[in-house]
Amino acid sequence: MALKHVLYSVINNKCPQCNKGNVFKIKNPYSFGNMFNMHKSCSNCHLQYEKEPGFFYGAMYASYGLSVGWFILWYVFQNLFLNLDTLQFTIGVVVSIIALSPLSLRWSRLLWLNIFYKYKAEKPQ
Repeated sequence: MALKHVLYSVINNKCPQCNKGNVFKIKNPYSFGNMFNMHKSCSNCHLQYEKEPGFFYGAMYASYGLSVGWFILWYVFQNLFLNLDTLQFTIGVVVSIIALSPLSLRWSRLLWLNIFYKYKAEKPQ
């Protein structure tokens, strides 16, 4: 799994197989009415995103990992620069995780897709 293709796919909302078609219908993750609206398949390579019913339940593991990573970043930043008391630190972490949850939802689903579908470069014809 080439890290640059995974990062490109996750950050830009692109198909993990071709890095061209959009996975989510609306680019803005904070459009709350459309947060979960995904295309069924890639418009470019026709990859079916959902392998089976409930496929994206596994993305909860990726979401958990993203949340833990964010907590660790907060903790390190807090210890190096902020020196907040426990209550302020907890409020900061909770508020930031809630504020970033739409982005985390998308990134976790895109990471989950990238685990199962690998990038395939187009061969020149």
